Amino acid sequence: MNPVRTARVERVTRETQITVDLTLPCDAPARHHIDTPVPFLSHMLEALARHGAMQLEVRARGDTHIDDHHTVEDVGLVLGSAFDRALGARLGIFRYGHFSLCMDEVLVDVALDLGGRPYLVYDLPGVAGKRVGSFDCDLVREFYQAFAVQARMNLHIHQREGGNAHHLVEASFKGLARALRQACAPDPYVGVPSTKGTIG
Repeated sequence: MNPVRTARVERVTRETQITVDLTLPCDAPARHHIDTPVPFLSHMLEALARHGAMQLEVRARGDTHIDDHHTVEDVGLVLGSAFDRALGARLGIFRYGHFSLCMDEVLVDVALDLGGRPYLVYDLPGVAGKRVGSFDCDLVREFYQAFAVQARMNLHIHQREGGNAHHLVEASFKGLARALRQACAPDPYVGVPSTKGTIG
């Protein structure tokens, strides 16, 4: 049985009010409840939860009458903080994850390291300046930047084959989910996954 790691993080500002409840990993069928005022973001978070085998609840309100930027970025911040808290000292995990995910005509590679040092390499040129419905795809990078920093994660996302912007973004979220499943999984042969004896 995998050790259960849970966290609740809340963030309240004049721009957004966000609560995230996270449990990982989830041995039973993952449950999720996503409630944000940005429908495409909600769709991506549902994909993240399902393919990441995590229990995830996100409740968000924000100043979307201005635009979606603050809400998308702050959800990334709070979700990243929840991952950091849930992982704790990061003992006994694989630490590294990689997944190459295809979705129809697109192919996206995601690699990550839960080693405690945040860094984002973001290479999805096929979504630059695009919109999916009313969603500004340039906010995808803002989400990943906020998430990687708060989760203390080295995250690389690379487009290998381009096409439909919806497919590209969704492939990146599903690839992230699958890579996180690998990295968070228990490693029976390693205690602290670092030669330094500590993470970070």
